[in-house]
Amino acid sequence: MLPQIRAVRRVVCSLKVIMPLAIVTLTIAGSGTSFAQTGLKKVRMSLPSSHIGYLAFYAALEKGFYRQEGIDLELIVMPANLASTAVLSGDLDYNGAISGVITAQIQGRPMRALIFTTERPLMFFISKNEIKEPAQLKGKKLAGSSPGAVATMLSRLVLGKVGLDPDRDVELNPMGGTGAGRFAALESGVVDAAVLELPYNIVAQQKGYNELIFLGDFAEFPQNGFGAAEKKIRENPDEVYKMVRASLRGLAFVWDKQNYDEVMNIVMRQWKIGNRAMAAEMFRHLTRVLTKDASVKTESVQLLVDMVRENAKVTRPITVSEIADFRFVDKARKDIAAAR
Repeated sequence: MLPQIRAVRRVVCSLKVIMPLAIVTLTIAGSGTSFAQTGLKKVRMSLPSSHIGYLAFYAALEKGFYRQEGIDLELIVMPANLASTAVLSGDLDYNGAISGVITAQIQGRPMRALIFTTERPLMFFISKNEIKEPAQLKGKKLAGSSPGAVATMLSRLVLGKVGLDPDRDVELNPMGGTGAGRFAALESGVVDAAVLELPYNIVAQQKGYNELIFLGDFAEFPQNGFGAAEKKIRENPDEVYKMVRASLRGLAFVWDKQNYDEVMNIVMRQWKIGNRAMAAEMFRHLTRVLTKDASVKTESVQLLVDMVRENAKVTRPITVSEIADFRFVDKARKDIAAAR
């Protein structure tokens, strides 16, 4: 069962790199006609995937929270590294791949993380049914993500925490691609376990595979949010604040129990889920990692920064204050609370 976008169209974004990049624009169902309003500012934000971890953004878009802030938001799926280049060149306004934002800043390309909507990684080691304990991964093949991707860095971290040497005890294959591809590798027998995200972990368990490890139990660092170029933050602070505030409202909407049925409808529409029980199970998993109000621990952010820094082979220490700008989310949190 593949998550799909309700409507998909191709657009071309000039990235000021060697070749133009074909990107996919996500059009949220029911929102297109509203964008015809006058007075809205066109804003473009990239996401590395259409994963349910970005539900707060989709909910805010469908509920019209961005439009209420005067923003006509367009969500675009594209690789994190290219997104950072596009943000810095001005072809995109915001990068929804937090790891890409942090990597750019560490490499000396001025960007800042602005908001985090999940506090733990929503990833799983799913294994063949006969593998019941993490220690049984020794000598086995594991399908990971792309080299240098957060999923790969996290896999190595978690393997170490369960007593396995990721370089010697396990054959960690950086397969990249999609969760569907990694699940296919597991089903074909090419690997003994795979790093999977929603909904593939659920589908795999329904087919008899085993949830060996929920990676969020072993590593607490935030994911899913967005950042922007320092130039954008400096020159357009009002827009940045409105983007953050609308996103925070989306997060609050998702958590409000009175909105549960409507949230389920959004999940089913956005990810083309025909089974309400599946949508509910996906949402249940999401609430294991979703922040209540975008508050995250400094030490958790530091863990992510250190992982990215070490992967980039940067030796000098880098602090959270060099990576994140929480002024806007702090203000939005207070303003929303005061308005209740």
